Amino acid sequence: LQGIRLAAPTLGECFVVSGVGLIGLLTVQLLRAHGCRVLAIDFDAGKLELARSFGAEICNLSAGEDPVSAGNTFSRGIGVDGVIVTASTKSSEPMSQAARMCRKRGRIVLVGVTGLTLNRSEFYEKELTFQVSCSYGPGRYDPAYETNGLDYPVGFVRWTEQRNFEAVLDMMADGRIQVDRLITHRFGLDEAPDAYQTLASDRQALGILLTYQHDVDSRHANTVQLKSAVRAPSQPAGKPIVGFIGAGNYGSRVLIPAFQASGAVLHTIATASGTGGVVHGERSNFRNATSDAMQVISDPEINLVAIATRHDSHARFTAAALDAGKHVFVEKPLALTVDEIDTVEAAHASSGKLLMVGFNRRFAPQVRTMKRLLDAVSEPKSFIMVMNAGAIPADHWTQDRAIGGGRIIGEACHHIDLMRFLAGSEIVSVFARSIGAGGSAAVTEDKAVITLGFANGSFGTVHYLANGASSFPKERVEVFTAGRTLQLDNFLTLRGYNWPGFRRQALWRQDKGQTDCVAEFLRAVETGAEPPIAANELFEVARAAIDASQQLQAQG
Repeated sequence: LQGIRLAAPTLGECFVVSGVGLIGLLTVQLLRAHGCRVLAIDFDAGKLELARSFGAEICNLSAGEDPVSAGNTFSRGIGVDGVIVTASTKSSEPMSQAARMCRKRGRIVLVGVTGLTLNRSEFYEKELTFQVSCSYGPGRYDPAYETNGLDYPVGFVRWTEQRNFEAVLDMMADGRIQVDRLITHRFGLDEAPDAYQTLASDRQALGILLTYQHDVDSRHANTVQLKSAVRAPSQPAGKPIVGFIGAGNYGSRVLIPAFQASGAVLHTIATASGTGGVVHGERSNFRNATSDAMQVISDPEINLVAIATRHDSHARFTAAALDAGKHVFVEKPLALTVDEIDTVEAAHASSGKLLMVGFNRRFAPQVRTMKRLLDAVSEPKSFIMVMNAGAIPADHWTQDRAIGGGRIIGEACHHIDLMRFLAGSEIVSVFARSIGAGGSAAVTEDKAVITLGFANGSFGTVHYLANGASSFPKERVEVFTAGRTLQLDNFLTLRGYNWPGFRRQALWRQDKGQTDCVAEFLRAVETGAEPPIAANELFEVARAAIDASQQLQAQG
């Protein structure tokens, strides 16, 4: 329908539809519903007869008919008012034909896919208008519209994606568009491979339906048992039996393997897409897959919930799992607002269960070396942490404050926690400053410096920068104290300067502590030991990150 909108047909105008597959036949009906005369062009005589039955005149290319002559005859010698190209071909010939059959200042709209080697003179001499239709209409590919539901004002954008759909449904309801005659094949669901084979091989195929032979309730199961999963024998009390909520890139590639390596029993995986849950569940030997996150939280067999969803759901799922009496491992950040932190803190206090945020850098082997060396020094420390974060688009979900919280809350919290760990003292002050607006800096928050002050007199800066060279190391940590310096480069090489008994620690491969982070938490769950990170530090770091982000937002 959006192609029709762009062509702007009016009562009595003559239009050509070039290519009458399924979309072309719908286009014929839509133009007829607008009161237009229609000429359908195609090689397929059967589809042309169907177009004729919808009120179109036809031009059969397979019979040797000339489309340009047919268009001129159809338009009574003046040229057609417009051509809507719904063909699918690599050739540019349909575009040339369209230009030659149009009247002066006619319009051509490409809905299908063709070659676009255009002849300038054909368009220049007639001052033709050419436009490519973006499927569905305004709002398509706009996440604010399609994902967040922010509608365009009807006074400014009359025909949005949603309103186009409504108009089509209205025309289907009153019979102006007939789709039942476009259905050429029906297959049962168990015959789906045959349906796809037909789509690929049968040129007469138009609408192909998959039919279901069982009731709706039975096929709308939220949870399925995975066939490949090996059911483990009953576990002793306290053994971590894990339910996972979320399986994005980090969750599936890093966290789930870390839980497997640490010996946890993987019980159920929940994803918004049931298919994704089954795929990751089969691969990682989960017992069950579900599309209902609350099924994981309420399952009595599960005693630990791991949360790896988008940031805006972390606090909600964490509080719910704690309230249900589960231990919780949540990927950073813990929360996006102070109110969310308060909610999680209250749930934690009343649950008596362990809470862990995935601040894995504390557990990196070289960071542990740094901590051991620094704890032997009583003087305050000065920290410089540089995060060469790299640019990501302003419309990426992590930049959305409502969903991702921005990159300071969502990622720089790692470095706030790391500095809190190495300082070994409470954060008492937070100051943040972002780069100035202007130029190409569409987002300034991810080009900022955060200065932290600690109760023991230490202080440090986190330089979170998205405007650096990709060839420069991603992370660097430097510590100055008592006439000595430690320098950690990209979690590969740690150097000590003027440090008695220590000069260098190098690794063959980068280790940011992800596996040890999970292993120590699971060990605490199983043995009843103190958590690897005290809960008060988790809440303290979360508040500091939110404070820094709010300061940066206030600067614009």
